[in-house]
Amino acid sequence: MNTKGANSTMQKVRKAVIPAAGFGTRFLPATKAMAKEMLPIVDKPTIQFIVEEAIASGIEEILIVTGKSKRAIEDHFDSNVELEMNLREKGKDDLLALVQESTGVRIHFVRQAYPLGLGHAVLQAKAFVGQEPFVVMLGDDLMEDEVPLAKQLSHAYNRTHATNIAGMAVPQEDTSKYGIIDTDSELEPGLYNVSRFVEKPKAEEAPSNLAIIGRYLLKPVIFEILENYTPGAGGEIQLTDAIYTLNQTQRVFAKRFEGTRYDVDDKFGFMTTSIGYGLTHPEIKHKLKDYIIVLGKELSGENESDPALAEAGIPAL
Repeated sequence: MNTKGANSTMQKVRKAVIPAAGFGTRFLPATKAMAKEMLPIVDKPTIQFIVEEAIASGIEEILIVTGKSKRAIEDHFDSNVELEMNLREKGKDDLLALVQESTGVRIHFVRQAYPLGLGHAVLQAKAFVGQEPFVVMLGDDLMEDEVPLAKQLSHAYNRTHATNIAGMAVPQEDTSKYGIIDTDSELEPGLYNVSRFVEKPKAEEAPSNLAIIGRYLLKPVIFEILENYTPGAGGEIQLTDAIYTLNQTQRVFAKRFEGTRYDVDDKFGFMTTSIGYGLTHPEIKHKLKDYIIVLGKELSGENESDPALAEAGIPAL
């Protein structure tokens, strides 16, 4: 039966799944014995930004799918009684509050035994999800907007009662780096009915410049597709392929994200994200801004040996 266009009883989006089982090979040797998701943006692990977005979006329960050498993630979101007592006794209430930020959340963990792709990681959440809609939040994409992106997707689900994926406009010449969304109608500003997906098309062949980014609001029907999916290269099960299949029989919508996306999947993106976040951090933002200004002059050759560099403790290049 073709169920394209069919609605189901609306349910509140309460659950999120965060895949965190990858090897993080782009960050070796740092990730040889450390979870990539625990690498800090200034003083906060990248995965905590994702968890905070989920909480701000009204998510009540989170499942983190981990793998080998990821125990540090579980420890981070667990309480540390000794540390908390030490901070409390020394009157360091501000640091105590920071430590406790990551412990008052209902977070569950499940291990992905083999690295068989994002779709396989999501499949590990089947028992956790049950029959509820849920959000998949990838840790490589940090999102910033007045309304958190996961919450925007929840609103879109309330409007459509269907699967919604996040998309973002990218330069036309960059379409070959992304899965691209082809739309056939706009339900409301920024919310599109998906016609098809095109994987990494050449710029001249791309049907649009709306690229899939790391947030998906899915219905539990996706698990049936994932369970029956024929693995591709390397024996991996891909989530996007399952969504492509779903779109053949059910409506899928794309929500355009208008905020700022920080890609921390590679070293350069990680560094630019760290700088951007540092410029908003209350402890270091002013010193970092001054450092960047002075260093910019140094790099451009305006100041061969600016004394401000030495004052800031910055070695001359």
